[in-house]
Amino acid sequence: MTNLSSSTSATRSSNAWLARKQGFERTADLGFTPRNTIHQGDCTRLMTGMEANSVDLILTDPPYITRYRGRDGCTVANDDNARWLKPAFAEMHRLLKPGGFAVSFYGWNKVDLFVEAWKAAGFRLVGHLVFRKRYASSARFLRYEHEQAYLLAKGNVELPADPIPDVIDFPYTGNKLHPTQKPVEALTPLIRTFSQPGDLILDPFCGSGSTLAAAKMLGRNYVGIELSAKHHETAMARLRNTRRRAA
Repeated sequence: MTNLSSSTSATRSSNAWLARKQGFERTADLGFTPRNTIHQGDCTRLMTGMEANSVDLILTDPPYITRYRGRDGCTVANDDNARWLKPAFAEMHRLLKPGGFAVSFYGWNKVDLFVEAWKAAGFRLVGHLVFRKRYASSARFLRYEHEQAYLLAKGNVELPADPIPDVIDFPYTGNKLHPTQKPVEALTPLIRTFSQPGDLILDPFCGSGSTLAAAKMLGRNYVGIELSAKHHETAMARLRNTRRRAA
């Protein structure tokens, strides 16, 4: 008869060795999804070490693939290529529970690449969101005064009890913590509508931690991943100073 305890221990040991070999040193362990932590590293690799069907909601702001450069010259890692796009969303779909939602910001002029990646991963497109700015982030043929995201679903999902509008105000953050910092105020309605207190919220492109801060404030658990060591430290410090709101 096989000793299940010994077998499980051996499997975890083998997985831990594989994790170290592939650069997962900052992951707590393979085979489960940690809570209320922020990992620093490549999100696709780190997500492969997490448990399938373990996340209740994904809310993320990946690179737009637009070669972004801010007024101060700041850039965004991997914003110059789409090699990460399909592998990352395939892992997100694997981690999300059946019946769960994902909200992904995207670059409007690369929408074909994003939609292809979402559908290839198995997501259904079930809604579109516009985030209304009171300022223009830039101007060319038009003044760019909004951000955008798609609401994605895994499998059959239930309609929300109180649907929110598909146009949400987007206060100016000043990008003080990150070149493309999203305001917590624009993210909280999404987390409140598409998750429950105690749920686990994933942001694999967490930047300065706006999604994670919103999740914590609303009494949700969170797990974030950030490639940049600098932004990872910013997010860690930010979450230490974020308090859960009273119910």
